[in-house]
Amino acid sequence: MDILNKLPHIEQELTACVQCGYCISVCQAHVQTPWESVTPRGKIYYLNQINVGGPLDKPMKREVGLNPYFVDAIYKCTGCGNCEAVCHAKIPLVELWETVRTWLVENGVGPLSAHQAMKLGIEKNHNPYGGDQNHRGDWWPEEVPKYDVPDVILYAGCTGSFRQQQVPRTAALVLNRAGVKMNILGKDEWCCTSPLLRTGTTTLTLEAAEHVVEKADGMGAKDIVMACSGCYKTIATDFGKYYSQMGQQCYHFTQYAAKLIKEKKLTILQPFEHKVTYHDPCHLGRHMGVYDAPRDILKAIKGLELIEMPRNRANSMCCGAGGGYKSQFNNFAVRIAADRVREAEATGAEYLVTSCPFCVTNLSQGAAAIKSKIKVVDVSDILLQVTEAPKEEPKAE
Repeated sequence: MDILNKLPHIEQELTACVQCGYCISVCQAHVQTPWESVTPRGKIYYLNQINVGGPLDKPMKREVGLNPYFVDAIYKCTGCGNCEAVCHAKIPLVELWETVRTWLVENGVGPLSAHQAMKLGIEKNHNPYGGDQNHRGDWWPEEVPKYDVPDVILYAGCTGSFRQQQVPRTAALVLNRAGVKMNILGKDEWCCTSPLLRTGTTTLTLEAAEHVVEKADGMGAKDIVMACSGCYKTIATDFGKYYSQMGQQCYHFTQYAAKLIKEKKLTILQPFEHKVTYHDPCHLGRHMGVYDAPRDILKAIKGLELIEMPRNRANSMCCGAGGGYKSQFNNFAVRIAADRVREAEATGAEYLVTSCPFCVTNLSQGAAAIKSKIKVVDVSDILLQVTEAPKEEPKAE
């Protein structure tokens, strides 16, 4: 295909790559599709060919363009950022892949079919699942009061609202036990457009950001707490690029809960006598640098034994769910998750804890695929158990 729009200004990133290949061993997409073209190194090599061409292009009448194999390779990436973490040339690879995907969309060869379906869903329903926005807040626990002028807005995200409702629900119950005055945006909680930005569609983010920012400002809250790692990254960073920063302090649930524990507003009342390992969501860990908060929570729980997997924190293995990879290549995504579950099992842990509804979804499916007995839960699930007052034994008459 002819290239209608010139390559974006990424020459510095392309020329910085020394083709060392350190990125290959950490690329989970390459594990599933072991082609050089799928590796970060291979993608950069091909982009360089598009940008400057090769010495044999003309004599061999070889046209380097946006062929379907290249487009497929660009989208065979979870956007996890592990390649960036090990890159000796310090290339901002997460930003690079998103820039290239946006360029593919501008040239009419992206996004892929599943991503296009998500876009249509968000345009029509303000969520990618086709859910009724009037029921977006149905997960809210009845026993938790809503305040007209809250201190905190709890932002569930699309996956939390329509697929993994227990994640925001348990988050709300936990925060309520700390006396936090909360409310939600409900039907006015529009998709943050993270799945679109990660797959190259940027045209809907301005409208979404403007809507969410203005609705949140109208509630008078001081803080906004996200139950989803992808939403946290998008709202805390991308909204400012496309429209405006939030008028509230942005927190991920783990950050806010860890803060409440430190301030002695959220009290751990019961032990949790189990072995646990923690999976760092890519959006929360590598992308936003939040590693300590979830671990501080787990370490504050008496009886809980935290056993780290070999790949953790900045070197954590991706679960396979991000970057539009799961929506388009679900079988590969579940296989990646199954590999991560095996790594968790090897620690001897009974629980695989994470802090993102999308990670919960994919890791649960990976565990089911290999019939693993490990329990995949969000950190809020553990907190809900240990912040409940012990039940009194009935007195003998």
